[in-house]
Formats: sequence, C-alpha cells, structure tokens
Amino acid sequence: MSELNVNPNLPSEASGTQLIANAELSLPSLSASPTGEFLAQYLAETQYVTASLYPAGGTSFYWLYQGPLMNLQTVLINAENLDGNEGPVANQLAVAKILQAYYMWHITDRWGDVPYTEALQGADNFTPAYDTQEYIYNNLFTLLDEANEQIVSGNISNDIIYGGDMAKWKKLGNTIHLLMALRLSEVDPVKGQEEFNKALAAGIMTSNDDNLVFHHLANANNQSYWYSQWVTQNREWWALTETLVGEMKPVADPRLEVYGQPARKTGEYIGLNFGETVNMNTEDYSLLGTAIYAQDAPVYLVTYAQALFAQAEAAKRGWITGGDAEAEAYYNEAVKQSVMQWTGSNEGAEELLSQPGIAYNPANAIEQIATQRWIHLFMHGYEAWAEWRRTGYPDNLVTPGGKAVPRRQMYDALEASLNAANYNAALQRQFNGEDGLYGRVWWDQ
Repeated sequence: MSELNVNPNLPSEASGTQLIANAELSLPSLSASPTGEFLAQYLAETQYVTASLYPAGGTSFYWLYQGPLMNLQTVLINAENLDGNEGPVANQLAVAKILQAYYMWHITDRWGDVPYTEALQGADNFTPAYDTQEYIYNNLFTLLDEANEQIVSGNISNDIIYGGDMAKWKKLGNTIHLLMALRLSEVDPVKGQEEFNKALAAGIMTSNDDNLVFHHLANANNQSYWYSQWVTQNREWWALTETLVGEMKPVADPRLEVYGQPARKTGEYIGLNFGETVNMNTEDYSLLGTAIYAQDAPVYLVTYAQALFAQAEAAKRGWITGGDAEAEAYYNEAVKQSVMQWTGSNEGAEELLSQPGIAYNPANAIEQIATQRWIHLFMHGYEAWAEWRRTGYPDNLVTPGGKAVPRRQMYDALEASLNAANYNAALQRQFNGEDGLYGRVWWDQ
C-alpha cells in the first residue's frame, strides 16, 4: 500500500546534477561577506563600527560542510547510482571534485587545519579529526588531477555556472590548481613550481568567458547579498576605504567608477579610513558602487585576470620561462582583462598602465603584481586577504585601534565542546594551543 503515497513525477531523492546545482548555489557566500571585505580592507563601516575593529571570536565553518560539501560528497560516493541521461557520469564526478576542492581550499585558507579525511561521514562520525593544511593541499592537488584526467566529451545537466560546458570546467579546475600552487611560494616553492607547471600544461583559463562567475537574477529568489542589504534593508553601511581610493584615484583607474560612487557632498571620490570610529557618515565618502549592489550583480570568484597575475608572478619568480619580459606581458594583460571584466571596456587601461608606479618595473614587480591583484579582487575579500597574507602587499593596510590584520579566523566555539580532543590537538599542533586571530597557517610562514 505504501506505493499509493509515492508520486512518480516527483523524485524523492535529488539526482547527481541537482545536488551539484545545489552546491553551486552556495558559491556567492564565499565572496559576499562583510567580514571578508574587512579582512582585505576594501570597505569601511559608515555607522556601526564593530567587525572592522577585528574583534576576537569564532567563525563557523559548519554550513560549508553541512551544505555544499555534503551535497558533493553524496555525488562522489554514489557514482554507481548517477544517471547517465544527465551527462557522462565521469563528468558529473569531475565537476563534483572540482567544486569540492574549491570549497575545501577556501575553508583551510581561512581556518588552517580542518576536518577533511574523516569529515562528511554524517552520523558515522560526529567528531572528525583535523588534517594538516599541508596534507589537505596535497590531497586537493590529487583530486584536481583526477578531475582533469577523467573529463570526457559530453555536457552535464542542471549546471547553473557553465551550462554544462565541460571544456570550461576543465579550465576552471586547472586554474584553481594553478592558484593553489602559487600559495606555496613561501613555504614550499619547489612543490609550488611543480604543481603550477602541471596545471599550466593541463590547460587553464584563456579568456574572461572562462571566469567562474555566479550570476544573480533580478528577482528576490536569487538576488545579490549586497542588494538585500543595501536596498531591501536600506543599509548604507559601507564606503570604499581610504586605502583603496588612494591606490586608484591618483592614477585615474577606470574601475573606481564601478567600485564606488562619488561622495554626495563633494562629488569626488573620497575613501573612509578603515576602522574610523568618529568621523564616519554617508555624505562625505564614496559609498559602495551601484553596480556592486545591483539585484543581479555578478559575483566573480576565479578569473582569467587572476590566472594572468599568477603567471606574471611565476615568470618573475623563475617558475616559468621568460623572466621580466614575460612577467611584464602577463602583468599588462592581467590589468587590461581586469578593466574589461569590471567595466565592460578596455577604455582607460592603456593610460592606467602608463602611469608612474603602475608601469611594470623589474625592481618592485612582485609588489606591483600583488597590489594590482588586490585591486582586481575587489569584493572577493577572503581571496584577497589570503594573497595579502602570502605576499604582504599592499603594505599599507591599517591597524584599527592598534589591531593588526588577522592571519586566520578562529574556530567555532562549539568545537571546543563537541569535538574537544581533535580541536585541542589541532591547536597544539599549529598555534601552541591558542585559538586566536594571529596564528599563522601552514603556508603563511
């Protein structure tokens, strides 16, 4: 009799590509975060100065495990049940691996050692051990290799990012691999160079059309986080920082008109000192740009310009051939593609690159590349913060209330009680037992 209550037209379980699509819906949250913008010092608070003063306290990673990662793990452990009518099973698995690697990379770069090998087992293990960041990185390199090698011809269904186009997924996976490899520049440059060149050989992004972008819609069901804050809730709480405007305004950077608005009082672009607690308001400073908080604003996550900046740095470091000549070519193209991505035009890019201090200079090329990368990564604060920790540039981020920029985020306080033994072991291994904002993750040494 039980089958009388079963609707044959309404599946009781999500398919593999539906689970992948659901995992994709969480991608904007890796970028759309005031905390991330504060860590990168892109935005300053205009009214309620709290988070930008870097208060101590835990940040939860549970939602990432319980949501997108569990969906992707369900795909990976049920390969025999995937529906080939939704695209080659090998491709469904490859996309799940690429997304899983991307989410785990994001997690470990924010917190350090985190559950990985024993994670995502549901009721079978509520207290997973923490793996070292080095182990996680090496495992993710392998996971991305597997994804690259198993992709075959044939698109997949229900893909809201690339419309099922596996050529773009292949480039994305290899570009993530490339960017992860560069993260090892200070801790293990030999391994970093090896993985970097492996990713290059496998094929990375070749244009802005390959970018990993989440496209919001102009409706309330799938609108931008910043639209809901700025328009729906009428929160004009964020202005561009003095640091950001100071880098862009003097050189007439064409991206500035997209990033922010002229101050209402003067009609000029004026940044607000990050962490300012006295002279902050919404009239004297450049508020967040209208394109940034549009209802259907895109969220840029992994981009062609990032790959070009990475190759510029790799050439300068000697990881790839060409020296300064190649580094300059990649750097110039990265800036041009960034301007194109943000403004929809190349207008102003050549003039920007001719400016003193912006024009490539072999003597301080790493600083130039890193600073332009930081400008390009606007509103992708967690990624920009990770690159700042790795390179130290831009080197003029401020210390609000005397507090330096954090080097990591603290674990959720619940871990101290719910997973005490593994939590304490991870803290002892990394940070002499202290869960604070200033312990350095493995690659940040």
